[in-house]
Amino acid sequence: MRILGLRPERPSWKCLASTPAFARWHEIGIRIALGAHRRDVLELIAKLWLKLTFIGVAIGIGLAFGVARLISSFLFGVKPTDPLTYAAVAVGLAAVALLACYIPARRAMRVDPLVALRYE
Repeated sequence: MRILGLRPERPSWKCLASTPAFARWHEIGIRIALGAHRRDVLELIAKLWLKLTFIGVAIGIGLAFGVARLISSFLFGVKPTDPLTYAAVAVGLAAVALLACYIPARRAMRVDPLVALRYE
């Protein structure tokens, strides 16, 4: 991961991704108690993070196009508006964000409904 420049930071992406899953602990427990499948819980957590990831990637690409002229003197062998580079970075960051949201979603799929409802 360090080769890609995606080294773990404090707070890490996994920590940020686990916050909504933990905050909705009771809701997830109730959904499971009412018969929700594990796939439904995974979709609940993943939809939120997919939406946030795509919004962040869109904002990032927009800002990168805006700053492209300023950083063009630092780039060698790559045009400032190279679509392949933008696509590769966007797909890479989206993959890391999805992996970071899958780990807490997998933990949320194992919630025991009785424990979640008694916890207060």
